[in-house]
Amino acid sequence: MKGSETHEGGRVGTAAEVFGAFLRLGLTSFGGPIAHLGYFRDALVLRRKWLDEQAYADLVALCQFLPGPASSQVGFALGYMRAGPLGAAAAWTAFTLPSAFLLFAFALFASALDNPLGHGLLHGLKIVAVAVVAQAVWGMARSLCPDRERAGIALAALVLVTVSASAFAQIGAIAIGALLGWLLCRGKAGGDGAVVAFGLSKRAGATCLMLFAILLLGLPLVAPMAQGLSVFDTFYRAGALVFGGGHVVLPLLEAGVVEPGWATRDAFLAGYGAAQAVPGPLFTFAAYLGAVLGPTPNGLAGAAIALFAVFLPGFLLLLGVAPFWDRFRQFDTARALMMGTNAAVVGILGAALYDPLWTTAILAPADFAVAAVGFIMLTMWKAPPWVVVALCAVAGMGMAAL
Repeated sequence: MKGSETHEGGRVGTAAEVFGAFLRLGLTSFGGPIAHLGYFRDALVLRRKWLDEQAYADLVALCQFLPGPASSQVGFALGYMRAGPLGAAAAWTAFTLPSAFLLFAFALFASALDNPLGHGLLHGLKIVAVAVVAQAVWGMARSLCPDRERAGIALAALVLVTVSASAFAQIGAIAIGALLGWLLCRGKAGGDGAVVAFGLSKRAGATCLMLFAILLLGLPLVAPMAQGLSVFDTFYRAGALVFGGGHVVLPLLEAGVVEPGWATRDAFLAGYGAAQAVPGPLFTFAAYLGAVLGPTPNGLAGAAIALFAVFLPGFLLLLGVAPFWDRFRQFDTARALMMGTNAAVVGILGAALYDPLWTTAILAPADFAVAAVGFIMLTMWKAPPWVVVALCAVAGMGMAAL
């Protein structure tokens, strides 16, 4: 694979340049994946002119089409287009490590919170997770379920996952959503856009797709051989099946980490709440989970394995599909399948809003009031997420002190 030239003047950047640009973004990009895409556009399209607006819009469309963390995939792609494979690695490292480090530190010092105020703080973080996921469900439902067909697909997925809360139910909901999308959603969208030029051959893309499939199908077979392989398999599978944004990883990771007893539900939800308070991609929640796992590997080794595994499938898919994207998106069937899948994702996330979030965080009327305030602040007042996190954390400590 070779480096790609930019769209402006044929200039080629360096990995160091990419690292510096994305480190600034990794330290300051609060607000979740949609906000991250806005930061990328302002810093790299408008100010640095690494590529033009139309190419950026099509790159975003490609990454939203694929499973995985869309904003991190866009950043990875921008680094690749600017400075080749080293640029892609530099972009991911610089954008990811600040939040991963903060969440790893939170995991190390979480035991210091074993007191009434600490318990109140952790409860406040669980409440803020309710508000944040409710905001995600609301926003995704409005954009991904704009008609009765897709709203029905979302409802079917919600019912299926709520009644049978397992990872297999979630996978089944995605598969059923894709099938219903194929049956009901053909002809609802066009496929125009600019060409995204990665400089990747179709052979290289096919190799990445094969590696993605080999790992997805092969890891469950070898996972029983060692706990480290089981951890890698769990986080790789979660990253491979996340359609629709970072919040959707919540039910997949909960099924993979809490259900087998690797981490407690309280620790899981506290970490998810803390992940809302840091900049960068939400997928760095995996670093926290890897650190707090009960069985080894945990700590730094567990964090590194989980972090790498959860991001890897999205990047393999991006590199694999990019050489074929311009042709593939013209097929009405492909777009219909993704419409159904995205609608099912809304239902899955809605089920996660109820269980485990609501059932473990909203235990009293005051909890509901705090969550409602946080939801309104996020959706109507457009408050920065870190402000809502701080408010809910203080409210949780205040309720514990009463």
